[in-house]
Amino acid sequence: MVQENNQQSKVHDSRVLVMTSGKGGVGKTTAVANIGMSIARLGYRVALIDADIGLRNLDLLLGLENRVLYTAMEVLDGKCRLDQALIRDKRWKNLALLPISKNRQRYNVNRKGMENLVESIQNLGYHYILIDCPAGIDVGFINAITPAQEAIIVTTPEITAIRDADRVTGLLEANGIFNVKLLINRVRPDMIKRNDMMSVKDVQEMLSIPLLGAVPEDTSVIVSTNRGEPLVLRQKLTLSGIAFENAARRLIGKQDYMIDLDTPYKGPLEKLQNLLFGQETT
Repeated sequence: MVQENNQQSKVHDSRVLVMTSGKGGVGKTTAVANIGMSIARLGYRVALIDADIGLRNLDLLLGLENRVLYTAMEVLDGKCRLDQALIRDKRWKNLALLPISKNRQRYNVNRKGMENLVESIQNLGYHYILIDCPAGIDVGFINAITPAQEAIIVTTPEITAIRDADRVTGLLEANGIFNVKLLINRVRPDMIKRNDMMSVKDVQEMLSIPLLGAVPEDTSVIVSTNRGEPLVLRQKLTLSGIAFENAARRLIGKQDYMIDLDTPYKGPLEKLQNLLFGQETT
């Protein structure tokens, strides 16, 4: 009876979030890797599930591609244990990755299978489970969001990405996920100043979703991806790395401010001032 109560407590304490986007190519998987790593660095046990079966890339972004021996498919088929399929990061042992599949068969994990996987990970004592959801709104999307209690929608300040994000919001609500937050990626303050790009405020008002964070465009993302090292692990953080860290802290309730990306920085002092006294939460 005591063991049963302990397992129920673990399940109750963990948070299951799906990170999704209506449109591909908006940096969703990069966001999963960086936010997941940031939460792990804050001392929480974090499991990342790569449910984007057709275009599996999360292992590459974390530098774990050579360590994938088993996947969720082997777990569900009874060919290995869950702890054998979970790949623990060497840099932060409390971060683990679970790829769904090695191949490109897209719909080989159904809704019940996803629920069972997540419940099993919860019973291992993980505090946060982040699901990297396939872009789009097909069967893979529905399967991936099934076990989630919360969602983070990733979009860029482009009208096509925003329209698709709005449609995804409706689908999440139709499936009982109402705790939804917005992460705006690849923001260009110089373009906002020239009125060539919508501001963070404009995007938030269009989607009517609470803002988790805004991440500036950063060429360091390419370097980070090629090295298999999330931006937040760099010794000298770029503004994008800081923005991802801030989003992670806000997600777990430890941060009140965001970097103000609507106003381009003119110098070191203004940059620091915007960083420390940027947009306040309401």
